[in-house]
Amino acid sequence: MNENIHPRPQLARGQWLDLNGPWDFAYDDQNEGLDKCWQLREDIYNKTIQVPFPPESQASGIADTGYHPYLWYRRTLNLPAAYNGKRLILHFGAVDYSAQIWVNGQLVATHEGGHTPFSADITSVIQKEGKQTIVVRAEDQPKDLAQPRGKQDWLEQTHDIWYKRTSGIWQQVWLEPVSQDYITNVRWTPNLSQNTLTQEITIQSHTKTPLRVRTQLFLRGELLLDDTYLLQGQTLKRDLSLAFANIERGDLLWSPEHPNLLDATITLLEDDKIVDQVQSYAGIRGIGTQNGRFLLNGHPYYLRLVLQQGYWPQSHLASPSQEALRREAELVKELGFNGVRIHQKIEDPRFLCWCDRLGIIVWGEIANAYTFTRESQLRLTHEWLEAVERDYSHPCIVAWVPINESWGVPNLLNDPAQRHFSQGLYHLTRALDPTRPVMGNEGWEHVESDILGIHDYAFFGETLQKRYGDEEAIDNTFASDQPGNRVLLFANERNSDAPIMLTEFGGISYRPQEGEAWYGYGTVTTREAYLAKYRELINSVLTSPAIAGFCYTQFTDTEQERNGLLTEQRESKFDISTIKQINQQPAAQLSGDAPIRLRENQ
Repeated sequence: MNENIHPRPQLARGQWLDLNGPWDFAYDDQNEGLDKCWQLREDIYNKTIQVPFPPESQASGIADTGYHPYLWYRRTLNLPAAYNGKRLILHFGAVDYSAQIWVNGQLVATHEGGHTPFSADITSVIQKEGKQTIVVRAEDQPKDLAQPRGKQDWLEQTHDIWYKRTSGIWQQVWLEPVSQDYITNVRWTPNLSQNTLTQEITIQSHTKTPLRVRTQLFLRGELLLDDTYLLQGQTLKRDLSLAFANIERGDLLWSPEHPNLLDATITLLEDDKIVDQVQSYAGIRGIGTQNGRFLLNGHPYYLRLVLQQGYWPQSHLASPSQEALRREAELVKELGFNGVRIHQKIEDPRFLCWCDRLGIIVWGEIANAYTFTRESQLRLTHEWLEAVERDYSHPCIVAWVPINESWGVPNLLNDPAQRHFSQGLYHLTRALDPTRPVMGNEGWEHVESDILGIHDYAFFGETLQKRYGDEEAIDNTFASDQPGNRVLLFANERNSDAPIMLTEFGGISYRPQEGEAWYGYGTVTTREAYLAKYRELINSVLTSPAIAGFCYTQFTDTEQERNGLLTEQRESKFDISTIKQINQQPAAQLSGDAPIRLRENQ
């Protein structure tokens, strides 16, 4: 089934105009477009690009992987008659890396940050008659290592674990008609100990009319709550009780096994007149860490994650279709994982929606820079705050990862400023979202983290058992061993509440094609050998009572990195049922454990 999901699933209106498709396009390699006012011209556009696919990709129709730092887009459109008298909001899901937007020759928006959304109210520049013209100038410096770029290669030819670039528009573009007063943000925070769901609503008001907010919550179509409240100012924060007659508490809770969601209809009212209405949803679940365990809804819960790069061969960071996003989530479940670590990418909100619906745990992560400068700190912090704000209400997200493997803080051990930056991001994230664990630096050199993730690509299960087989082995590993030739823990003492997880391991490559530059972190030559090695590595982790979860590398082959469980085209290399059976074997840490009362993260 190919369902048309709104580009912003937790704040969806029924009326919106999809602006994906063919746009006029031009490179500006000499960076002369601003001086020559290209935003006012139409003769310089000599190509056609399929938005939202980056020009480096085949799906864009251009497929030019060379260095082109400056990109220009142009599109004209006629507004539907139904939009007359409405305010018009122009939305961009993501433009890598910075963008300037003109409508009818007037600058309406600027934005920096290649993975986060932005919008502009373009009502005042709309022409009453004729076509409207939208122009986008995107800048993406391919060699700038202070720019948060994640896995996008800065070399002309891809190498090692870095892939082809994604420049310019790569997520959805749409136009939305709204009333003079309209809802701009909805935020949900479940609180299991209080049995409440906190609702925060922000509106934009262009009138002085008294307004009320009506919230209706539904569980599988059944109305559970109908709450109306007078709006004072432009924000509303309200605790909604989850004590419903004839509804068991367990029927409300979200988990991978039971991904229950509360659908919400939020209506802005002037007297009895509907001013604005949006559809949203919330998941009721609690996250915590205690005594070395990860807790979901007050119970120890073992994480069985897979590393997902979020690249497609024909479209790079952009998903090739809505159906591809849904199929991505379905395959994670079919392989027997209960979650994904989305690696060095802020994923399309529609994928997170499928994770919410299907029950897939997600670690939210941002693309990092590769150098430590004032500019790299400001850029990463700004974009990370936007990412946390965008995805805060998704129940699937259970942890935040602002830094991976000391990327962007390469001298963290010896430079106090780099340690302060890592700690600062940790504390800033916890201040914005005290409900989820945060890893100040994922993989090694932990300065401050609620989960101690370890990256270890040992080829033999025996090696992993020696390092992580029990608490004593882990203490010895933290004290003396250095997987990846990196110190694991910067602090003198481990936080006893912080779970220990093997958050990158495996990476086994099966039969690389002749001439490929990548051979994985270890290579086997037959399917039988791969499955035996996979079972060996997974078992070495599952049998440790000291390990609270894992993240296997990786979900799919990605360009030259041929170490996926699936091919780049999401086709199975091995029997999926066998992989699932291996992944879902019992975990030693959970054996005999009684439920633990959830203690909120402090």
